[in-house]
Amino acid sequence: MLWLTMDAKQALADLTEISSQIEAAVVFDEKGEVAGSTLAEPARADAFAAAAGQLLAVAEGVERGESALTKLEVATGDGSVFVVRDGNTSIAATTGGNPTVGLVFYDLKSALRSVKATAKPAPAKKPAAARKTTTSSAKKKTAARKPSPRKKPDAS
Repeated sequence: MLWLTMDAKQALADLTEISSQIEAAVVFDEKGEVAGSTLAEPARADAFAAAAGQLLAVAEGVERGESALTKLEVATGDGSVFVVRDGNTSIAATTGGNPTVGLVFYDLKSALRSVKATAKPAPAKKPAAARKTTTSSAKKKTAARKPSPRKKPDAS
């Protein structure tokens, strides 16, 4: 989770810079482990991630479609809670009252994509295959490199 933590912190910093509607946000995995948060206190970030995970679980019980639940908004008169999930990673955020819902979802999806894109480990480089040289091909190469004998000038 360490590699995800560094990427999540940067994604959240970018998110709060571009979205004035986001008051608090947290990135967490399916186990509720926090990878990054805008909250100063780790205990509050853990509680927020746990509550967002519970919201997703309850909403999944209500949802009747075939596809997995990927986004959720819970609105009150005072503000909203948004949760976006992609695979095992989720991002949750709070806003004030009357947020621009589509824009908040767009910003959260972008931040989550940023975390997930940088979280993928680089593919391992394959070692270069050793060139095999057979004895006969080595002799051909050596013979090809030898200079041809020079003719001596005629002394006539």
